[in-house]
Amino acid sequence: MTDQPRLFPEPPRPLSWAERAKHKRPEFSGETFDSEQDGPRLGKQLAAVRALMLDGQWRTLPEIREHVKGMEAALSARLRDLRNKHRYTVEKRQRSPGLYEYRVTKGGE
Repeated sequence: MTDQPRLFPEPPRPLSWAERAKHKRPEFSGETFDSEQDGPRLGKQLAAVRALMLDGQWRTLPEIREHVKGMEAALSARLRDLRNKHRYTVEKRQRSPGLYEYRVTKGGE
């Protein structure tokens, strides 16, 4: 049989786990985000919010702030991260006019 040119290119080989990790979307992002400066701090804050909230208790942002360092806007962003990027269930209900409380459970619970 003679060598004939291929009509279609070779399919790409699957990426290894290490290669996939390199292409993983960053956990945090934004216009002013600096991964070296902000990444470790936000990662610690996310871990602290997750550890606190996985007890299933309802808490307001000021109550979360009593236990976890950070501004309420940042803590609210970590709750969003848990819901959107880490697939936790974050429930929200109104405690009083203008004041909301949150509860976090593992996805599907």
